[in-house]
Amino acid sequence: MSTNNKPLEGITVLEFSQFLSGPVAGLRLADLGARVIKIERPGVGDLCRNLYISDTDLDGDSTLFHAINRNKESFAANLKDEKDLIKLKKLISKADIITQNFRPGVIDRIGLDYESVKKINPKIIYGSISGYGDTGPWKDLPGQDLLAQSRSGLVWLNGNGGDAPTPMGLAAADMLAGHYMVEGILSSLVKSLKTGVGCKVETSLMEALLDFQFEVLTTYLNDGNRKPERSSYNNAHAYLSAPYGIYKTKDGYIAIAMTPVPKLGELLKLESIVSYTDQKEWFSKRDEIKKLIGDWLETQSTKYWLDILQPADIWCAEVLEWDQMMKNDGFKVIDMLQRITRSDGLDIETLRCPIRINNQIYKNAKAAPIIGQDTEKIIKEFSL
Repeated sequence: MSTNNKPLEGITVLEFSQFLSGPVAGLRLADLGARVIKIERPGVGDLCRNLYISDTDLDGDSTLFHAINRNKESFAANLKDEKDLIKLKKLISKADIITQNFRPGVIDRIGLDYESVKKINPKIIYGSISGYGDTGPWKDLPGQDLLAQSRSGLVWLNGNGGDAPTPMGLAAADMLAGHYMVEGILSSLVKSLKTGVGCKVETSLMEALLDFQFEVLTTYLNDGNRKPERSSYNNAHAYLSAPYGIYKTKDGYIAIAMTPVPKLGELLKLESIVSYTDQKEWFSKRDEIKKLIGDWLETQSTKYWLDILQPADIWCAEVLEWDQMMKNDGFKVIDMLQRITRSDGLDIETLRCPIRINNQIYKNAKAAPIIGQDTEKIIKEFSL
């Protein structure tokens, strides 16, 4: 492991973002070596500091804030204070990248929209994330993950057929939008380094979720706009045939992916599905076939079935809970965990950057900052 020679070393990012989507982009840029300076409201900071997803509090800040804002600096500034704005504009003149995820129009009223900022720094890469873009009837609606998932149609792909629409159990829109923002920023940075001209990079929670569904939406658009039909038994993918799904066993669960049904029947010694030789029936009789498989798999343990299926190169897996996963050598060898420490000594365990470059994994022991922790240092360094 090495923390040297990260690809974005020397790049400075000003993060005018809060909550999840913008800070997720900043997190990945920081992991890859960029210097990320969070611009936070004095005394209040990023509102994500108080956005709790459990009852765990880490010395005044949520676990969510710490997960997303490690390895960053904090500069406290009131965007409505003219003196602070003067300092920020000087800082902008020396930065490479800005990210912001205010509601459309807010940053314009402050005077830090792209057109204003590029007059200060023509090379700036200006990343903007919204809920639904900056035009249209949804533009002023709250850019919140569950609401975006609900408007995108994604919730009709999860859960079993007949169930209520089911959201993903993660802030998928925020995290995807943050990562798409990184893609746009890095491609624009290449252009800026070659031409000296910056770019405005934009995405939204809705665009991110639509792209997330590009595979199934392309099918929908080209097969007569037929709505997806979730399997009513062990649904895992509305567009895939039997046996695709997760099945209960005698002592746990097993996942089975794309597999010819007759071959699976032969291996499982399940005669009732061997006769399904017509692949079209794997779709038209999906639930019937899956129910036959499911009832049979409950008669033996997960290990019993894995010992039969894995040597035959069937795509299958034991369904692990987090504690089981973390005890497994497959998890341990990836070395995904790291400990981070804040300036006041707060010690936290979290995950590392998932990207390896030249066989190096990137870890950094610096935890998320206290509000304004780096303000005075940055004022002196940049002569603000």
